[in-house]
Amino acid sequence: MKMIRKYILYLGLVSVISCTDLNTTPRQSLTPEVAFNDVSGYQSVANSMYNRATSFSYYGQTMMIAPEILADNLRLVANTGRYQGEESNGDRDHIAIWNGVVYGGINDANLIIESIDDESVSGDEQEKAFIKGDAYFMRALFYFDLCRVYGYEPGREVNGFNLGPILRLTPTLVASDADFRSRSTVEEVYQQIESDLLEAIPLVGAVPIGSEGVYYANAGAALTLLARLYLYWNRMEDAEAAATSAMDFLGLRTNGDGLLESGQYVQGFSRAPHPESLFELELRQVDWSSVDGVNNSLNSLVADNEPAAQFIIGASNELMSAYEEGDVRRDCWRETTREGIEGPVYASRKWTGYKGDFLENIPVIRAAELYLIRAEARYQNNPSGAREDINALRSKRGLGPIDNVLSGEALLNRILLERRLEFALEGHRFFDLKRNGRDISKHGEFLVVPYTDYRVLGNLPLAQVQLNENLEQNPGY
Repeated sequence: MKMIRKYILYLGLVSVISCTDLNTTPRQSLTPEVAFNDVSGYQSVANSMYNRATSFSYYGQTMMIAPEILADNLRLVANTGRYQGEESNGDRDHIAIWNGVVYGGINDANLIIESIDDESVSGDEQEKAFIKGDAYFMRALFYFDLCRVYGYEPGREVNGFNLGPILRLTPTLVASDADFRSRSTVEEVYQQIESDLLEAIPLVGAVPIGSEGVYYANAGAALTLLARLYLYWNRMEDAEAAATSAMDFLGLRTNGDGLLESGQYVQGFSRAPHPESLFELELRQVDWSSVDGVNNSLNSLVADNEPAAQFIIGASNELMSAYEEGDVRRDCWRETTREGIEGPVYASRKWTGYKGDFLENIPVIRAAELYLIRAEARYQNNPSGAREDINALRSKRGLGPIDNVLSGEALLNRILLERRLEFALEGHRFFDLKRNGRDISKHGEFLVVPYTDYRVLGNLPLAQVQLNENLEQNPGY
């Protein structure tokens, strides 16, 4: 709490590489001698770090779709072999981000953090500080995602299993630098994530919600990710403090002002940047080849607004039935039909490829999350405050207030439902159930996955476990 308050005051003033994951070559063929003698070389590494985050095996597709279809928000509406295992929670069919994309991004961040302050690096000091803040923020995000895919949240361990990712804080420049390490505990990695975010906040500065500044790390996004971390960590007082600080800092009001009005909600997902974005990955045509869009984009897989789209995934009937009358979030789904499927199917209007050729930006952190983080952090000790936060969000989604006596487990259920509806197809649903120690609910006739089932955690790649005798596989695999 003291550390959080320190940075809140500051904001008031400034208004594992696992061995086979190593990837040292791409960086636009830059060598250390050429790249790292001035700030432009480090900016190239930061660009590499962001580019990795847009990969189809990360936020470009996997981290948005898999957590939804592993739970109960999505269903397959065409059989192409993709996401079939995830829909049925098959053995080893999970979220596969223990790879060179994520660990390569961590390595990029480590390189920046370790050496950008060297006296030999020429360039503007403020620019260097910003790039370093970028690296701290992105390293925190990479490690946070690895923890929630491959480990249990602290206090929610099954049979005492507490391991997370390999924690590596120094760069690996060549393969011979890599060593065989054991996994750190999730608690240890969380402590590092907290430290990284607190380091990032004073370095990256403030940007308005929905401005082009959200394409990079910024203080509002870092505070929000910190609040999310505390929520997963079950540090509710800290989660409330960080969320409140972020809301005050960003100008989000207790009545919901600062969020989109209900009539603008659906259209907001066809704007770059999204008007509620705190952190958004910018995609441009140069970031993929001509066939990537139809083969791998979110737009192609979940929408049918393009004739060439695959449209293999739609909303589950259970999700659609959960929306109240008048909820504008339901309008993010368009009723249609699909050959071989009886009854209506629902195509996404969130991922519409509005930039052309199936291309769009990816909002990773939106302002609405702060209201629901704070509501969940308050639900036990301040239920009236939690209800106020829920109602503030609902007022901007075309809905009236919830029951003014709702409390306890019923209030938590309400918060989780609001999260389900607000962030459908944004990659939260599976993790919201998991971090609360709940069974993973499913759609249709698919069986619920008990929280104690080994399939709640992702499996580490077999080749890396075999290569590194210090690398312990997750239980059940």
